Amino acid sequence: MTPDKASRESITIVDYGMGNLGSIQNMLKKIGVESLISADPHLISLSKKIILPGVGHFKKGMENIRAQVDLLQALNNVALGKQIPVLGICLGAQLVTSFSEEGDIEGLNWIPARTKRFNAASHLKVPHMGWKKVAITRPHPLVKDLADSSRFYFVHSYYMVPEDPSHTLLMTTYGEDFAAALQRDNIMACQFHPEKSHRFGMKILKNFSEL
Repeated sequence: MTPDKASRESITIVDYGMGNLGSIQNMLKKIGVESLISADPHLISLSKKIILPGVGHFKKGMENIRAQVDLLQALNNVALGKQIPVLGICLGAQLVTSFSEEGDIEGLNWIPARTKRFNAASHLKVPHMGWKKVAITRPHPLVKDLADSSRFYFVHSYYMVPEDPSHTLLMTTYGEDFAAALQRDNIMACQFHPEKSHRFGMKILKNFSEL
């Protein structure tokens, strides 16, 4: 399969230097979904779906993306122009927000939201790590047929706070309620790691692949 054909027929996992790319690709392969890892703006511009992964620091992630002007333009083009389905995962989910306290820097602003740090002065351990059950706040194809007992694996010190609560798709609790997933139009953002969440994460990725 040529790269151009692959980008049109599979999910493109965006490589901006800060993601657990292989884990996501392996999980997609496990559920029978082809994927392509790429930082090539041309290939990304041809994509029908993209995943924006991420592990690490918000500021560094945005600096990596902005350092590649063509990559940033390609991402904005497919996400906001062509409006193809986009799934942000963990740091990738936070990057689609407007602003983060981690580095006090603007994000991609694909979903109006702020990324805030958990209160380290409270009794909570930060980062928040481990399995948490989630609650579906409204119907959406990404959470289609997701069981009420679904739980996902989280590793994060910051969480997303949408300006419009209706953009919240999944909720969970760590000291206080917070958004486990956001959705606005074609943009979806999961704070948890579906690629580490066994059958529950497989369901999320399968649903995304079928959008």
